[in-house]
Amino acid sequence: MPPGPGRDRIPVTDTHVHVWDLTGGPFGVHYPWITSGPLHRTHTLTEIAPHLPDFAVDRLILVQASDSLAETDELLRAADDEAPVRTDVVGWLPLADAGACEEALTRRADARLVGVRHLIHDEPDTEWMLRPDVADGMRVLERSGLTFDAVAERPDLVAQIPTVAERHPDLTLVLDHLGKPPIASGWHSEPAREWAAQLREVSRAETVRAKISGLGTVSPSPWRPAHWQPFVDHALECFGPSRLMIGSDWPVSTLAGDYPTVMAGLLDVVAMLSEDERRAILGATAARTYS
Repeated sequence: MPPGPGRDRIPVTDTHVHVWDLTGGPFGVHYPWITSGPLHRTHTLTEIAPHLPDFAVDRLILVQASDSLAETDELLRAADDEAPVRTDVVGWLPLADAGACEEALTRRADARLVGVRHLIHDEPDTEWMLRPDVADGMRVLERSGLTFDAVAERPDLVAQIPTVAERHPDLTLVLDHLGKPPIASGWHSEPAREWAAQLREVSRAETVRAKISGLGTVSPSPWRPAHWQPFVDHALECFGPSRLMIGSDWPVSTLAGDYPTVMAGLLDVVAMLSEDERRAILGATAARTYS
């Protein structure tokens, strides 16, 4: 249930929200991966705005869903025109071309642009993050103080994060969706054991943060917070509260539950923690990461 008068009202940052306008919007954004199904429509912040007060959400992080500068501009516009609370942006920059990356960043000298993401899981080159030209682009992020969100939805991509972290010691890396744990397989399954070992290895790099997000879509249907709990507990053992954040992954999350259901589930799996630990996961880690 949403936090009510009888529960604490710790301010929450929802660190993983998407919006998209399938008409292209003013910047002509194209989303090649959205072709059919319930996600194949325009989604705006007005849809979740009524629910934010119920969960004490006072900050949003809009996250890219298209590898294009047009979408970066669209997200910055949405943060200006549609956001009901403070909203910042993890956008896209052409990391494979450091010069173009520098130029694009100079043209977008906007404090709300706090990080960058690339759809690495859709890249034909499965080792895109390890390429020398991408390394040059990531050095631009290091110098600029921007983060890199890694949407590492496969074990081979998660395995590359320690290498990227070692190569860029001044770059904060954010593992989206806890690397997509195999929740539907169950905590005692072989895939879960492999995921747990990978997550522990990734967590050894102190510059890596992780998002407790996107869990409903890899869970049994219908899911319960109890399905998530052992995976979240392991993430807590690996990273600690000071390196974990929550995110709804809306509207992708609607494939497994509406915004209130998902947010209530996220609050439930951290409910047993101390107030200081909850404050870290619900907002303080995001404040330090996306400053």
